[in-house]
Amino acid sequence: STKGKLIKIGTFSSFMSPFSTAEMIGDFARRAEGLGLDSIWMGEHVVLFDEMEFPYPGSRDGKIPVPEGGGMLDTVATFGYLAAYTTTIRFGTGITLIPQRNPIYTAKEFATLDWLTDGRVDLGIGVGWCKEEVIACGYTFEDRGKRCDEILDILKLLWTEPVAEYHGEFHDLAPCRMDPKPFQKPHIPIIVGGHSEAGFRRAAKYGNGWYGFQLDVAGTAGVIKSLDAALADQGRSRDGFELVITPTFNVTEDMIKAYEDLGVDRLIIHLGSQRAERVDRRLLEMEKLVRVLA
Repeated sequence: STKGKLIKIGTFSSFMSPFSTAEMIGDFARRAEGLGLDSIWMGEHVVLFDEMEFPYPGSRDGKIPVPEGGGMLDTVATFGYLAAYTTTIRFGTGITLIPQRNPIYTAKEFATLDWLTDGRVDLGIGVGWCKEEVIACGYTFEDRGKRCDEILDILKLLWTEPVAEYHGEFHDLAPCRMDPKPFQKPHIPIIVGGHSEAGFRRAAKYGNGWYGFQLDVAGTAGVIKSLDAALADQGRSRDGFELVITPTFNVTEDMIKAYEDLGVDRLIIHLGSQRAERVDRRLLEMEKLVRVLA
C-alpha cells in the first residue's frame, strides 16, 4: 500500500494575459519556490473558440475562463522563463494536448526544457476535448486517441535511443538522432490525464503516473479502483506510479489528510484568479498547508 507517505503540495495555474506579465510570473515563481511548493503546473490551449461542439468540462458555462481580451500563455516558453527564476521547483503540464502537436517538436521542446532545468519537468498528457482546436492545428479529432498512443511511443524512442526509428499507422520516422536526451533517466516522467476507461488504460500502459483534475476525495477514491484494475491488466501496481490530483477549490487540512490516506502523491492546488491581491491571498493559504505538512 502507498498509505502513510507524505503528500507534496504544488499549484496549478494557467497563466493568462493580460494579468500574467513577465514581472508577475517571475515574482510568482520565486515566491512559490520560497514557500516550499513542490511544483507549478500549467494547462495548454493554443487557440480559443467562441463556438464549440463540445463544452469545456471544467466550468459551469462550458467556456474556458479567460480575462477579456486575454489568453493562455504557452507552457514550454513560460516554463523556460520560470526556470530561470528558480532552482528546485518542478514544472508539470496539466495537460499537454499531445494529438494536436507535432511529435518531433514536442519531444525536442520537452527534452531541451528537462536538460536546461536539470530534470525538473513532468509531462502531463491527454487527448483533449476541443475538436475545433485539434482541427485548427491540422489534425483529425476522431483518431486522436490512437495517434496519442503512437506519439507516446515515439517520444520514448527519441528520448532513450541513440538512433530512433518508428513506423506506425499515423507516423513514419526514418532512423534519426535526437539530442540532447532529457536529463531525467530513462526519460521525462509521463503523467497521463483523462477520466475515461481509455485514459486509465493509457496511464497503465504508458504512464509514470495519472493526473486527475478537479477531483474531490470521493471521486479520487472511485478513480483509484479503476486505475488499479487498469494497472493490474498491464501487470503493474501503484508502486512507483504517481497519483497527481488537482482538488476542488477550497482545500482544508482534513482534505489533505484524506487524499494522503488514499495514496495521492501530489496535490496540485488551483491558483484561481491572477489578480495580484487574489494571488497574494492564495499563496498565503498554500503556505499554511505546506507548513502543516512540514
